[in-house]
Amino acid sequence: MNALKRVTFAAGMALAPMDAGGAEPSDWRALADERAVIRIADAIDRAVDAQDWKLARSYFADRVTADFSSLSGQPAANIASDDLIGAWAANLKGSKTSLHLRTNHQVVLEADTATVLSTGYAWNRMEGNGDPLWEVWGTYEHHLTRFADGWKVDGFAFRMTHERGNPWVKTTPGQ
Repeated sequence: MNALKRVTFAAGMALAPMDAGGAEPSDWRALADERAVIRIADAIDRAVDAQDWKLARSYFADRVTADFSSLSGQPAANIASDDLIGAWAANLKGSKTSLHLRTNHQVVLEADTATVLSTGYAWNRMEGNGDPLWEVWGTYEHHLTRFADGWKVDGFAFRMTHERGNPWVKTTPGQ
C-alpha cells in the first residue's frame, strides 16, 4: 500500500464514528463492502425515480423476499425480482413521478451477506384528482448476498411509520 493510501485510510478510520450501530470495519475489504452495499441501496432509489427499470433490476438477485405489508396489507413474499420491478414500473410511469431519499445507514456485514438499515422518505406526485402528492416515511431493510458478479439484494422491506397526502396518488398507476 503506498503512503497516500495509508494516510487516507488512517484519516478515514480516525474520522469514522467508533460505533455507528453496525459493523466497525477494520480493513479495506470491510470498508469497501460497506460502501458497496450502501451505494446499491441508494442507487435503487435513483433508478426508480428515473424510471430506469433495467438498471433497478440489475441490483437484485433473481428472487427477492419483499415485505411492503405496512403499505399494502399483503404479507411478505418471496417473488421473482422481475415481478417486483414490473410492479414498480406499472405503478410509477408516465404522469406519476417519485422522489426517494434515505439516510442514517447502518450496515451489518457477515462474511458474504450484508444488511443495510436506513431511514427513508418518499413522495409520489400525479395530477388528476385533488391534491397531487402522497408522502411516506419509514425504515428500509435491504438484505444483500455477495455473488460472483457482486452484491445483489435478495431481501427488501419497507416499514411505514407515517404517511400523508392523497391516497389516490398512492394507489393509482401513472398513465
